Amino acid sequence: MCRILTQTTIRKAEWKAEHGTYRSSPWAISVAQVASRAGQSKEIDATFPAPSGIGDEIVGVEEGADVTVVGSFDSIVDGLIFNARISAPVHAECTRCLKPIKRDWTVNVTSFFPYEDKSASVASGKGGKNGKGGVKEEEVDIIAGEDESEDSYPLLEGGSWADIETLLRDTLVEELPLQPLCKPDCLGLCSQCGADLNEDPDHHHDVTDIRFAALEGLKARLEGNE
Repeated sequence: MCRILTQTTIRKAEWKAEHGTYRSSPWAISVAQVASRAGQSKEIDATFPAPSGIGDEIVGVEEGADVTVVGSFDSIVDGLIFNARISAPVHAECTRCLKPIKRDWTVNVTSFFPYEDKSASVASGKGGKNGKGGVKEEEVDIIAGEDESEDSYPLLEGGSWADIETLLRDTLVEELPLQPLCKPDCLGLCSQCGADLNEDPDHHHDVTDIRFAALEGLKARLEGNE
């Protein structure tokens, strides 16, 4: 028998191996009332713990921090469309003045939760488990290509639950600022002494060109002899 493993199937298996029971997950949302009923919608306005692996010590979201999700699951013929606004507290360090930054980061997301494809499992050969001629069929796993959208996530327990842990991680990691600033017009630090130019915008150093340093010394001696 040939069993086709789509990316959705793989994600589902990985999730179950890690968490075990769907309902025990803090990121699981019941969608049984709208699943397979095109035109139905379920509003979401809830707070979830931030998954692990969002950024690092320099810029990221601390594991377990409150992540607010406001949006809806909208049922269509072949799955659920999830539209939401996600807000999470991001910690970072200004790339100019090195001050710590803590602020809420808000992103919009649209993702697809497809219904399970009943035709995904394809039986090959004839005669059942033991094919014609007494030859036992071998079960082969074939991983489907990358034609599935990266913004597609599996529904669990026959479409009754949607788990948004991976969705939260993927969305927030992609939207983390690459060069965070404490403010758009941050002046940064003095290249000579490291002073914060935001606190003293007029701060400067009188620097003499080393090529003229000897002439400055000669000028001082001549003026002293006068």
